[in-house]
Amino acid sequence: MKKGYVLPRPKMVNADELNPYAKTARRMSLLAEAEAERVKSKKEKLKRMRKPVSKEESATIKAAGKAWYQTMISDSDYTEFDNFTKWLGVNQGQNNRKTEVHVGVVADVGIMHSDVELLCINLSLSDFYSSRPQFQTRLIVNIGDSRDDVVGAATAALELIKNKQVKAIVGPWTSMQAHFMIEISKKSRVPLVSYSATSPFLTSLRSPYFFRATYEDSFQVNAIKAIIKLFGWREAVPVYIDNTFGEGIMPRLTDALQEINVRIPYRSVIALNATNNEISVELLKMMTLPTRVFIVHMATSLASRLFIKAKEIGLMKPGYVWILTNALTDDLSLIDETGIEAMEGVLGVKTYIRKSKDLDKFKARWRKRFPQMELSVYGLWAYDATTALAIAIEKAGTNNLTFSNADAGRNVSELQALGLSQYGPKLLRTLSRVQFKGLAGDFRFVKGQLQPSVFEIVNVIGTGVKSVGFWTEENGLVKKLDQQPRSMSALSTWKDHLKQILWPGEADFVPKGWEIPTNGKRLRIGVPKRTGYTDLVKVTRDPITNSPLVTGFCIDFFEAVIRAMPYDVSYEFIPFEKRNGKPAGNYNDLVHQVYLGKYDAVVGDTTILANRINPDFRGPANYQTSTIIWFAFSTMVFAPRERVFSFGARFLVITWYFIVLVLTQSYTASLASLLTSQQLDPTITSMSSLLEKGETVGYQRTSFIFGKLKETEPFNVDGFGFVFPIGSPLVADVSRAILKVQESPKAMELERAWFKKKEESCPDPDTNPDPNPSFASRQLGLDSFWLLFVVVFVVCLLTLGKFTLCLLWKTNDFWEAFPQQDNDSYINKVEKCPCSSSGHIPENSSQARNQNNIPTIVRPIKKDANRAARKKEKLERKRKTILKEEAAKIKAAGKAWYQPIILDSDYNEFDNFTNWLGATLVNFLFLRSKSEP
Repeated sequence: MKKGYVLPRPKMVNADELNPYAKTARRMSLLAEAEAERVKSKKEKLKRMRKPVSKEESATIKAAGKAWYQTMISDSDYTEFDNFTKWLGVNQGQNNRKTEVHVGVVADVGIMHSDVELLCINLSLSDFYSSRPQFQTRLIVNIGDSRDDVVGAATAALELIKNKQVKAIVGPWTSMQAHFMIEISKKSRVPLVSYSATSPFLTSLRSPYFFRATYEDSFQVNAIKAIIKLFGWREAVPVYIDNTFGEGIMPRLTDALQEINVRIPYRSVIALNATNNEISVELLKMMTLPTRVFIVHMATSLASRLFIKAKEIGLMKPGYVWILTNALTDDLSLIDETGIEAMEGVLGVKTYIRKSKDLDKFKARWRKRFPQMELSVYGLWAYDATTALAIAIEKAGTNNLTFSNADAGRNVSELQALGLSQYGPKLLRTLSRVQFKGLAGDFRFVKGQLQPSVFEIVNVIGTGVKSVGFWTEENGLVKKLDQQPRSMSALSTWKDHLKQILWPGEADFVPKGWEIPTNGKRLRIGVPKRTGYTDLVKVTRDPITNSPLVTGFCIDFFEAVIRAMPYDVSYEFIPFEKRNGKPAGNYNDLVHQVYLGKYDAVVGDTTILANRINPDFRGPANYQTSTIIWFAFSTMVFAPRERVFSFGARFLVITWYFIVLVLTQSYTASLASLLTSQQLDPTITSMSSLLEKGETVGYQRTSFIFGKLKETEPFNVDGFGFVFPIGSPLVADVSRAILKVQESPKAMELERAWFKKKEESCPDPDTNPDPNPSFASRQLGLDSFWLLFVVVFVVCLLTLGKFTLCLLWKTNDFWEAFPQQDNDSYINKVEKCPCSSSGHIPENSSQARNQNNIPTIVRPIKKDANRAARKKEKLERKRKTILKEEAAKIKAAGKAWYQPIILDSDYNEFDNFTNWLGATLVNFLFLRSKSEP
């Protein structure tokens, strides 16, 4: 640990104490000589200021004050003023004693940027106390060397708190070092003020003792988003360092790009200690991507090697876009000349510091005293952070500057043995309320960090940077801060918002942001294999090479669109077919291949449907069809008062309802046409007739109709579409090319070539007469609906046949119950046949010949007779079992069921009905039993 006393203490500060690990002895000796000279002059001035005042001079001051003030106060207040002048004279005669307050500074001693910040801290205290000699506190700076290491920064902070008992710490340089120090400051209640730790991850620690006297990295993502949106780039690849600092900006950057529908197809992560070979491998991987927009967020040492290798490989040629965050643009002075030359053409977001007289004076003094050192924005923030800390300590006072010691007797770690600062909570409150005009602008903590309002957009040209515009939260991108904001409408260009930009490769045109990869890969265009109508798309094979030959209207239109694009696109058509030449699936399957990555696009008669991407949107086809038919015709059956129960009746009623509906609608349409359209005789038949006759056309003022009628004829935008993956960079350019082709005569030429369509226009008796002018040909007759009546006739026959068959089947038992006995039946004749007797029949007789012919018939007939006899006996037994008591039971049950639901006046009628029912049932059973054979 080194200790240096900050001016205006009358003690010379040794330069070696400020920088004991300086690499360049000559540079530090010059700094020491300049500092010694300045200290010497300040020392003499302070001695003159502290010269003791004699009693005679004190009495003279007192008398003069009385004489001046006595004329302004009353006699009653003179005693109070007398006491005040006595106090004033005594204090003027005394040597002022200031209270020393120790603070710590953690820095990477011996590194260029740390030297700049240490000098700025020293100058800040010197300027502050020289302009405010009445302040009763003086900050004593204690420097802790972090040795460019995370553990070294934490160790330095522990030693400053434990050994020096500092009341606040300024630093460190990196966000990774600050992560550990925030926890230490929170545990010991020592405020930590950082002027260079910009990672958003530090905010998530939510420590009230951490103050960020700089801008968080996430504040600049809106400026980057505005640049990408202005130029219309659809994809971007972040390139960042592999640590907490690099990863901190990614969540917010990703969200910002998603808000404007910009995809991130790849993330390039490079380690700080990556070799040149590893950097080259990563750059070659980026070179194979179609995306040409890269956002770089890393340390200056790594960025210098990255861009040198990128230029060697060919990633700094025309067509590429590189955007730098303020982590690089604010420290471009730390990059050597070779690295800056390799970065020519890149854009950058830079922290903007407003000009002021104090800033100009400070820069002039810096250049005069330290001409070999470049002042950075972090040095200005270090200057303002030190000033804010001095103001806060002065307001907090000097009471209770002690630490409460931890219990040293316990076996605890060094971190747990840290005491608690009793001064920390008070300093925390005063530091949160500090507000002043600093060198870097308005200094005020909002939730523990500074809030930016402006970012500068710069362009690296040669070995320097050129300002091309600004970004403000209110106005967005503007050329000048005093410029009126312009909306990013379709008529505005990027030149309305930014100045002229030099792109990589000294290109003066705006890169489109993507290209076909350098590996020579062409776009794979999938086309459907049609087996029917082939005028739209037709796939054949070359008989010699067996290569696919694709023709059709859609193919010619797509080729015309590609020719209308502002750049060349190589492609090849790949039929969607199997090895045997048959289609590999339907159109949904073909479109799905784009999602799977098999094809880069699909060209053909593909329609744009919502349910294509979501089959569950419509459900199964059979379900939809049945639902439509059910809801359409169910109202015809269930709407009437008398419900139709039979299925055949329902089917017949629905058919007739459908026929009546068709007839009614046809009659209505025919009548409307007879009364309206057939009576019209248009005077304007087409756009060409307007041009030939020079007719006057009215239009709404400020409408696009005027320009459209002058330039092109109207065209239809409905029809087929080309399929591209979501987020494809080709979509925007292809859409513009489609409009160009549609507005040109090429579209009509293609339609006439493939479909031979005539010009559609209204019928004109002179130029385009109606081919069917007769009224009789448009009448509706029986011949117009003969097919419907045939369908109805067939349905009626089927329904009637079904009804007859069902009726016969249901009444089969009834007809069997009432057979008529036929005495002349074949059965009776067989029973009376002589073959049934026991007498002997001669073999040669006619009876013997007849008997040989009938045995096969007699046996079945006898079986039927026996079955009828058994059935008769069974019915007889059933008839005997039905008694009158059972009939009485049926009558009683009927009365018990029907009595609650009838009136008393109708009960006698019901009683007669049940008597009749019982008698009828008994008589029917008797009659049926008698009628059985």
